[in-house]
Amino acid sequence: MVALKDSYPLYLANEAQTPNLDLEVTDKYTGKVATRVALADAKIIDAGIAATVEAAEPMARMAAYERQAVLQHCVNRFTERFDELAYALCIEAGKPIRDSRGEVGRLIDTFRIAAEESVRMTGEVQPLDISPRARGYQGMWKRVPIGPCSFISPFNFPLNLAAHKIAPALAVGCPFVMKPASRTPLGAIIIGEVLAETDLPKGAFSILPAARDGADLFTTDERLKLLSFTGSPGVGWDLKAKAGKKKVVLELGGNAAVIVDADTDLDDAVERITFGAFYQSGQSCIGVQRIIIHDDIYDELRDRLVAKTRTLIAGDPHNEDTFVGPMIDVKEASRLDSWIQAAVADGARLLVGGKRDGAMLEATLLEGVGRSAALYAEEAFGPVAILSRFRNFKDALDEVNDSKFGLQTGVFTRDLYKMLEAWDHLDVGGVVIGDVPSYRVDNMPYGGVKDSGLGREGVRFAMEDMTEIRNLVIRRR
Repeated sequence: MVALKDSYPLYLANEAQTPNLDLEVTDKYTGKVATRVALADAKIIDAGIAATVEAAEPMARMAAYERQAVLQHCVNRFTERFDELAYALCIEAGKPIRDSRGEVGRLIDTFRIAAEESVRMTGEVQPLDISPRARGYQGMWKRVPIGPCSFISPFNFPLNLAAHKIAPALAVGCPFVMKPASRTPLGAIIIGEVLAETDLPKGAFSILPAARDGADLFTTDERLKLLSFTGSPGVGWDLKAKAGKKKVVLELGGNAAVIVDADTDLDDAVERITFGAFYQSGQSCIGVQRIIIHDDIYDELRDRLVAKTRTLIAGDPHNEDTFVGPMIDVKEASRLDSWIQAAVADGARLLVGGKRDGAMLEATLLEGVGRSAALYAEEAFGPVAILSRFRNFKDALDEVNDSKFGLQTGVFTRDLYKMLEAWDHLDVGGVVIGDVPSYRVDNMPYGGVKDSGLGREGVRFAMEDMTEIRNLVIRRR
């Protein structure tokens, strides 16, 4: 039988330690304490960073096949512990069990991709004799690990978003310290348990749950060469301002849109848009928030989306049929509920949903939401989407771009020229044709523009951020 342990340690320099059990992890559906976790203070964080500095050289010296073996061990062990990981995720994040299993699958995919890429880091031979003064000179370059890294991961994908930092770091040979979200630390700690089974050099990793107000060293410490943060824009840009000289990668929020053109298969669109708007209770930075529908199909698609939304089962995330579970806490559900009420008070029409009970918020659709409303302009990060209509495809593109965010956009169209026009003109990090913006495969370049962040994840692309180019020039006489 799958169950949580009574308590979990933190990991300092590859070793489990329990200096306290000060962090309570709650079952997000019942609100009851499910387990307790050790919490790192500034002294422990400092020790973890110091350990990464000591580990930098031995990590860089690891052969590619040795790094691959560590990653493959993780793949094997995560597969063996699949049900345990899914159960822990369901408890700590309130994520419906089907979504939890899907995330464990992605965790395994991400480490498998990293194992493959760990033996593919290549350089380039470059001719330099572009002018007479360079005759007899030849160049070549390779990638080397950037050094100690700091990772801060969010609550909504506690496994996979931690994996997108940890796996590339191991693939290139970077030691790291990680601060998982305090509300959902278990996934990262279990990854630490598995890493502790390997022969990584001492200090290669530290998994350190910590209170936000005591975690400044993750950002400000000059011994760290890279900060990778996934979370809210307000926090992310503030961290960048404090990060000093280190490289910063930010995966931040969005209010993702999907355009539905007149030639769309409505049966398919209803299924995919409903999924994109409400999977894991809408708590995804690429969840569908804005649905922009062609006039010719607006009424029919609206009515079908409303009917489909009414059928979604909400409640206990442990139940196999549950599609919408609780939001991460009552505060977040209350915040989004207030946005819905404000939009309705300002003239929006509530189509379905809109009721809240504690952390449970019904799957909700609205139309006629003004562009100045928080529900349009900000990131909802919950089970709410808004509908609008367009006549001209260029107007739909402009509406997508009318946002401070730019992560991903979905476009349902069968027109090749419109597909290319969307790819050319949408000011976002990714365009998904024939599907919702919520689609991501873990080897693709993923990230945003504008307030949605800096840099790209996806294993190979994160590996580039975690390495530096070292050039070699040879003079032949």
